[in-house]
Amino acid sequence: MAEINFTKRTLDTLSKPEKGKRDTYHDTKLAGLSLRVSSTGVKSFSVRKRVNGKAERVTIGKYPAMTIEQARKKAAEINLAMTNGESVNSKKRDIRQEMTMGELFDLYLERHAKVHKKSWPNDVSQYNRHLFIWKGRKLSDINKRDVQKLHLSIGDKSGIYQANRVLALISSIFNRSVDWGWNGINPANGVKKFKEQSRDRFIEADELPRFFDALNQEPDTTLRDYFLLSILTGARRANLLSMRWDEINLKRSLWTIPHDKSKTGEKYQVPLVAQAISILKQRKSASKQSPWVLSSKRSKSGHIVEPKSAWARLLERAELKDLRLHDLRRSLGSWQAATGANLSVIGKSLGHKNVSTTAIYARLNLDPVREAMETATSAMLAAGGQLLLGDVVNIENARKKTSK
Repeated sequence: MAEINFTKRTLDTLSKPEKGKRDTYHDTKLAGLSLRVSSTGVKSFSVRKRVNGKAERVTIGKYPAMTIEQARKKAAEINLAMTNGESVNSKKRDIRQEMTMGELFDLYLERHAKVHKKSWPNDVSQYNRHLFIWKGRKLSDINKRDVQKLHLSIGDKSGIYQANRVLALISSIFNRSVDWGWNGINPANGVKKFKEQSRDRFIEADELPRFFDALNQEPDTTLRDYFLLSILTGARRANLLSMRWDEINLKRSLWTIPHDKSKTGEKYQVPLVAQAISILKQRKSASKQSPWVLSSKRSKSGHIVEPKSAWARLLERAELKDLRLHDLRRSLGSWQAATGANLSVIGKSLGHKNVSTTAIYARLNLDPVREAMETATSAMLAAGGQLLLGDVVNIENARKKTSK
């Protein structure tokens, strides 16, 4: 062992020891910093110090990949930590033993998402699309800068709403890890969400003729009926796609969505207007014993799952822009309001859960809800120049109400 002033020229000229041996040199400028040279010529920086009475050596990097200045800076940090009684090697062992992002997500999925979230498949989709690149990374290796960079990237490529949803997922995953004993900092803390604007898009009166004309041209009758039922019931996408015949009472014109499929966690009933009943009766006669109303032979689930392609075709034919599937649900509520329905009736027809009006909802029967839905859907169909399956409602009255 020898003490030398670590300079580039000095370290570059150090000779290799005999085979099987290793030479160690100590820096004269920084106590504890050493350079070990193997018989193969590999030169490694390390720090040696006693921690709690026990000698500990920490390898910090190889020369020349790590410069002398970088080695001295890192050694000074480790010296300070060791002086405070911290074992760097123990920390390294903890990091090796801690979970990876992939392992944590699997745990999060089973312990939290599947137990508490009906939308847990969305978490899986977001993870596979945006977070899978972190699958093998240790939790302590993911920092705030990583999250900020990913958030900005998703915002550029997929939009600010998607970026904010992924940020919320990261935050939730790491919050759960802390609850489960991980001693680290949530890297999503302090990362600012993109500012979102509330969406109020619905189908306007002058758009309805083009919308229904394009819908009548849809070659896939199941998808056509899905879009029609979306606007006639105002149901959430997931509920409608997985609609079952045992949830439908055609005689009472009711669709009962069970609590385990409801976003609010409570079952609720959707009145079915005459046009919706006509569609369902036609589908029932051709269902061929399928339990699903919107059955699909191409889907593993047995029902249609992803209508995006058909929706894109529909918008292109109708020459409509900035209209989303969820806007069909919003359209029913908007047209109900335009035709005079009060907010309590609208809330009940759409299955909203509002603490301040729960008592009012409980006292309502379904007759005014059905009447409001009949009026609203009739007004939309009248504006679109449609008479679905016969004159089942008084279109003229609907027109008069909307013109007031």
